[in-house]
Amino acid sequence: MSFVVLGAVTAGLTALLAALDDRRAPGQSPEPTGRADDASGPPGAALVLRSLPRDTTAFTNRTAELESLVRSVHAAQEAGEVLPVHVIDGMPGVGKTTFAVHAGHVLAERFPDGQLFVNLNGHTTGRSPVQATEALASLLAAAGVPTQQIPVGDDVGAITEARAAMWRSRLSGKKALLILDNAASYRQLEPLLPGGSDCLVLVTSRKRLAAHEEVVLPVQALPPDHAVDLFVRLSGRPADALDRDVLEELARLCGYLPLGVSLLAARLRHHPSWSAEDLRERLVAARHQLGELRAGDRAIAATFDLSYRDLAPEQQRFFRGLGFYPGTELDVYIGAALGEVSVAVAREQLDALYDAHLIDEHPGSRYRLHDLLRDYARGLADEGDSMDHVQAVQRVCTHYLAALAVANEHIVRSGAGVPPPPDDAAQVETPVMESRTDALSWLETERPNVLACIRQANGLALYDLVIRLAAAMAPFLRQAGPWDQAVGLHRTAAEAARQTGDQRALAGALAELGVVRRFMSAYPEAAEALNEAVAQYDAVGDRRGKADALNQAGIVWYLTADNDASARAQTEALALYREVGHRLGQANALADLGMVRRQTSDFDAAVGAQSEALSIYRELGDRYGEGNSLRDLGVVHCLMGEYERAMQRHREAFDLYSELDDRVHQAYALNELGVVRRLRGDLDGAREAHTQALEYFVELGERFGRANSIRHLGVLDRLSGDATTAIRVLEEALQVYRDLGIRGGEAAALGELGAARSVLGEWDGAAEAFGRSLEILRELDDRSGEAEVLNHWGELLRTSGEAAAGRERFEQALGLARAIRCPLEEARALEGVGRCVWMTDGSDNAVETLRQSILVYRRLGLDATADGIERLLVTQAG
Repeated sequence: MSFVVLGAVTAGLTALLAALDDRRAPGQSPEPTGRADDASGPPGAALVLRSLPRDTTAFTNRTAELESLVRSVHAAQEAGEVLPVHVIDGMPGVGKTTFAVHAGHVLAERFPDGQLFVNLNGHTTGRSPVQATEALASLLAAAGVPTQQIPVGDDVGAITEARAAMWRSRLSGKKALLILDNAASYRQLEPLLPGGSDCLVLVTSRKRLAAHEEVVLPVQALPPDHAVDLFVRLSGRPADALDRDVLEELARLCGYLPLGVSLLAARLRHHPSWSAEDLRERLVAARHQLGELRAGDRAIAATFDLSYRDLAPEQQRFFRGLGFYPGTELDVYIGAALGEVSVAVAREQLDALYDAHLIDEHPGSRYRLHDLLRDYARGLADEGDSMDHVQAVQRVCTHYLAALAVANEHIVRSGAGVPPPPDDAAQVETPVMESRTDALSWLETERPNVLACIRQANGLALYDLVIRLAAAMAPFLRQAGPWDQAVGLHRTAAEAARQTGDQRALAGALAELGVVRRFMSAYPEAAEALNEAVAQYDAVGDRRGKADALNQAGIVWYLTADNDASARAQTEALALYREVGHRLGQANALADLGMVRRQTSDFDAAVGAQSEALSIYRELGDRYGEGNSLRDLGVVHCLMGEYERAMQRHREAFDLYSELDDRVHQAYALNELGVVRRLRGDLDGAREAHTQALEYFVELGERFGRANSIRHLGVLDRLSGDATTAIRVLEEALQVYRDLGIRGGEAAALGELGAARSVLGEWDGAAEAFGRSLEILRELDDRSGEAEVLNHWGELLRTSGEAAAGRERFEQALGLARAIRCPLEEARALEGVGRCVWMTDGSDNAVETLRQSILVYRRLGLDATADGIERLLVTQAG
């Protein structure tokens, strides 16, 4: 087996390793990326609910609209036609979202494959409309696509198209319901539309969105009698206890809008001593006092004013503070930060605002202001001291820094450099996160809000907060992606550091940018950012930071086959880590140096470096580092022909990954176990291991690992005599490697494809595959892989009657194998030379060479192969 394959394996695992160790394994994105326009400004993200928001009691009888929608859906489904997009438009406050959510609940049973709700922020004050590419990333993640598989790149247009295609593919054949709330334009939502015929899309918008395939459902203000009925129901008063004429006047005064009716009814419910006439007088007075409207139409603004003035002073202050929140949804912890109160008090305040219909509640004890109420709260807040806004954002950012510090304790490996919490973190109440799962769930939920806060902080020139929040989000974005979002964030942090002249912060942002660029396979950009980070760390005398950046730069050079540069970088990083006493850094540098030594076929040095890394990982109790080093050692021992030791290392790694419940790493360890079993002649055991690994990879959506399993199974097909199947599956693996840009995998697949074609006598096709494989392997300086392919090519020439040319290939392979001490390829080359000599010079001249191959095969424990050659010699002697 070629050792470049392990390099490719490591590359494919980047995202997972990044989650476990943000200084450890080299890697790249498993999707092709763009290289075009750079996005400007901090990134954003869409908030996606995986289930519908709760149905509201404020929904009133919109029988005609609901029947029209249900009838349209039923007709399309029964006729087997494509479900049209249904656009629900209308003025602000008319109840578009409430109607869409209610209709979604009514129709949910017809869409059993799931319901998703996306807020596109088309008309949300203080928030930019969600870009289609951001919404698609969130939708794909919500639909179960592993985030490392979501296409990334700098060309926004190309990436949007790629994500849209993946989204359509994901929903193909599914019956799902998608609510796209608060759309700004058809251009914003068009890429989000599923391609299948069985998905229902409900869009809400203040604008009329033109598209030929849509069904427009205008939602108008309520009919007077419906508005009155809603008021009575929400007021908690008997209908006969209220003056109908006054109720009709109240409904008219708030424009027959459900939002206004709900607020007025809540006022009456909270004041048992008031009559409907008392409420009417207060509303009329509020309308006269408005002057310049704070939000929307005078009718709805008056109801806001009345509801606001009915709050206690501390509740008014709390409500005003919500107007400063940059995010979309909030919980009690954010409420506490905004209001400068305890979480217990914030919970009371939010409950009071919800009870007063001034705030909506979403699943998970989360709250959201209606856009009009958000406008109103912001208008009230802006009437105060201009510093209130800055201080509110500072408090929210401080809260997120404290909460991120808690989350990072669960997702960053010990000693890997967790961004520190703010100085006053002890005074900040943060959500309880007891496990890695809790932390990741919280991070995914809060991602859009944290990014919105970074945008706001950047706009307010709060650059220190921008830098610190970006650093605190980095470990999560390394794992969760999408990586173009991380690129935008770290660029913003770098620019903020330049604004403040903070060289250390600039170095940190550049180092993170380089790591993410490596994940995206943008190696020149990664090297540029990391080299600048090294220089910046050097300038401020930060040896630990410089070592981290050198370690990452070394990984980039390893992946681009600049082995000398990689070895120098890792050696310098190791020395710096030793100077500062950073044990995990030492282990990481040693492990990465071991991979470079293996790539250059210096197996003894590779074992030495990796063994020392393993010892440190065990000392630190770092189970993932231990597992990774064990697996890497197993591959080196396999290349050295030490099969029993290789099996032991791979089993130990598999057991560790099983204890950690890491199925992806288990699958990679299974593939390595399968390779050793195959080389030892246990083809059934090898097939069992590769098949199990393939099942894991398919289940987890890991394309690179799946390609490896398929390639190994193709080799087994060839060895079992089914070369036709082998060619088919190897071509499938080859295409995936090319799609992913995995050069080592491509070379390995080409070499095996050539061997399979040789079996069928496809001489020209086999030779072409061998030639292309060797080009890549020599570019990567993979001498073990080169020897393997030369042996395959020699066998092709020998069996096609060109023994002299075959002998030349075998002798080239023999020289390489002996130089790097790779005994399996040495034995194969010796056998090949002997058989070629037998054909050209006679059996007597071939005996000695064949006997040498027998000795090596027996030393490797490959007795069946040695016995076959012994029988050949005995036959000749007879």
